Amino acid sequence: MVWLIVQYLAHGDSVEDVLAAYPSLTREDVQACLAYAAEMTRERVLPVEVTT
Repeated sequence: MVWLIVQYLAHGDSVEDVLAAYPSLTREDVQACLAYAAEMTRERVLPVEVTT
């Protein structure tokens, strides 16, 4: 789960710590989690149609 990996990193765990805790993950998986999290937090402007 992306949120879990990002939470570990946000709390100070290293990528190596995450990989040790989850041996099925690769460094590329962790990088993909960070890329996904960054994309999800990017601000977007959505047009709103105003009707009267």
